[in-house]
Amino acid sequence: MVTQPEQAKPHEFNPWLRVASLIETAGHQLGLADDMIQRIIQPERILEVSVPVRMDSGRIQMFTGWRIQHDTSRGPGKGGIRFHPSVNTDEIAALSADMSIKCAVVNIPYGGAKGGVKVDPEALSRSELERLTRRYAFSIAPMIGPDRDIPAPDINTDFQVMSWIMDTVSMLRGHNMPGVVTGKPLSIGGTLGHAGATSLGVTICAAAILERLGRPMNEQRVIIQGYGKVGAPLVKLLSDRGMKVVGISDVHGAIHVPEGISYSILAKHFAEAHTVVGYPGALHVGAEEFWAIPSDIAIPAALGGVITEDVAEVLSASIVIEAANGPTTGEGAAVLARRGIQAVPDVLANAGGVVASYFEWAQDLQGFMWERELFTQRLEKTMSDAFKYVWQRHLELNVTLREAAIAVGVERIAEATEVRGLFP
Repeated sequence: MVTQPEQAKPHEFNPWLRVASLIETAGHQLGLADDMIQRIIQPERILEVSVPVRMDSGRIQMFTGWRIQHDTSRGPGKGGIRFHPSVNTDEIAALSADMSIKCAVVNIPYGGAKGGVKVDPEALSRSELERLTRRYAFSIAPMIGPDRDIPAPDINTDFQVMSWIMDTVSMLRGHNMPGVVTGKPLSIGGTLGHAGATSLGVTICAAAILERLGRPMNEQRVIIQGYGKVGAPLVKLLSDRGMKVVGISDVHGAIHVPEGISYSILAKHFAEAHTVVGYPGALHVGAEEFWAIPSDIAIPAALGGVITEDVAEVLSASIVIEAANGPTTGEGAAVLARRGIQAVPDVLANAGGVVASYFEWAQDLQGFMWERELFTQRLEKTMSDAFKYVWQRHLELNVTLREAAIAVGVERIAEATEVRGLFP
């Protein structure tokens, strides 16, 4: 029986049940014992904290935050912190398990963790956001550290939020701790190349699967759901490799440009309008029509659970590259497999970000910054090697790329868990 942090509501997509089921299936495919499978599924630590914040008006408002460490058998926990109204235990637990698998898939010495606060950051002033961040950091401080658990940016958090967390923990410990978070500014221990690393990893995976399928890059039409920290850089990265971005969406709507979107014109338009809607000459399409835009590659780069069974049925693309975390439901994945649509899963496709975080952490511990060229070279090699190995297991096990990637991650976690033994 799959263990879950919370009781799922009937007929509601539950990301924790989804990832736990994937781990369980992979464990059975690998012939692991049931007790080993349950050890891998069960999160090691779940911390829920109350976050009181003094608002600018003087009143105290309560928020709820989490930090969950899923597995640390392969190294300290690693995972982002998100500020979003949808955050809950199931979401954070699922994302922490995703991180365990992801770090194992790209073979870096990290376990999986995730954190978040249930809040709409757009409703806060900058000073309120800083007080929220620092109080949350204070509450989770006993769990985090360069050798324990290293947070990073995620949805609605950025280098400034990481800077506040680093400063708060440094003040608590009494000395500077740049390695306590990644995704920091260069001035306090960040690294060249971190910005856009997730998007670069997605691009590397796109090129890798096209090569194995014998499809030329300059003939590929792409749609991207989400124009944020990952989706926006993808427009340029994919265009630079000869692909044509013909559709893109954000929270305000979606556009279709059959002849291809210019990343420079879109960037200028978005800076002025704060939405992709209204791009010069674009056709405005509804959310239900977006996935049906004639295309070859679809890239979900926003929130999870968007490729449902219905979306998978109408999807025009024959390749899905998951830039978001958990964008495909179990039912959606089954339809993709039935239709023969290749899906590069999130635990591989968007791992460029955590690889970049690993490089930043290593540089902080060494006190030595790498050149940008070295950073990019090592990122490309790590992602290419990971894709190559997952593709090999995909062929050996005769399963989908998603199942192969999960199997690779579970296999490596199981090996680390086995050789470490059980204390006491």
